Amino acid sequence: MAEDLGQLLALGERAAFHGPPAKAVVALEQAVAAAQKASRAPEAAAASWLLGLSLGAAGRYGSALQTLTPLLEAGEATNAGREARLFAALAGASLGSVRRQLGRHSEAREADQRGAALTEGGESAFACRLGLAADAVGLGEADAARAEMEAAIALLPERPTEWWRQRVRLDWVRAEVALLDDDPKTAISAAEAAVERAEKARAPRHVAKSLLFQGVAHVTASAPEGGASALRRAATLAEGLGALPLVWSARAVLGAVLIGTNATESATSLGVARSAVLTIASDLPDELRADWLGRPDIAALLEG
Repeated sequence: MAEDLGQLLALGERAAFHGPPAKAVVALEQAVAAAQKASRAPEAAAASWLLGLSLGAAGRYGSALQTLTPLLEAGEATNAGREARLFAALAGASLGSVRRQLGRHSEAREADQRGAALTEGGESAFACRLGLAADAVGLGEADAARAEMEAAIALLPERPTEWWRQRVRLDWVRAEVALLDDDPKTAISAAEAAVERAEKARAPRHVAKSLLFQGVAHVTASAPEGGASALRRAATLAEGLGALPLVWSARAVLGAVLIGTNATESATSLGVARSAVLTIASDLPDELRADWLGRPDIAALLEG
């Protein structure tokens, strides 16, 4: 049983960061069940966190919230052990990510703050601090975003070859802060660095998201051709992985960029984006679904 559980966890973790999220979900659901059956609490917590992360990456936001919220709450219990607090903190950061992607930035900040209160340094502290930086970007608070980003940077290991995933995500936030500061040149540089790191790590979903940032930065810099090229690559990679959050974002921006120059491709991309948005909506509880579909950018896409 222990060997099977270890194999399921390894397979799930590999797929979560280097493969299709749906493949990770299958392995990690089995890992959670096996760990709970064997009363292996640390492995159950690890598998649950990775499962929630993978569900979010697939665009199954409602299921991700259902998986991650109990994990965070368990770590906040007065009798929670060190490992429970560790995975609760990671769950808080992952909940923050899901909430941000739903456009609920104040709720995302609350989740990241709850996670940060449980950390003892390391990856979980970095994840929460960087999440707080991204929350501040979403709330338009540039100074707070920079301060939280610097706090996250201070937690990085000295060796640049360590923590590839954290460094890619840091480049994403660097790009976001630069865009908030109306500095697309810096955003392009940060996104290009993220693409390079993610490609070196052979992490296609991270490559796709990095290309999305690169494309948006080029469009913001009034370089639509470079933007369209990066967005096409991002969309193609995301579609192959079934990463719906990246599919809808890349296709929506690409469709908007091409409206005046390639009406056919624009219409196709916008249609794919609408389909992805509606699929994401199908996994949300009623209240969140209504808010999601009523979000100004989503509503505009669906009405277009």
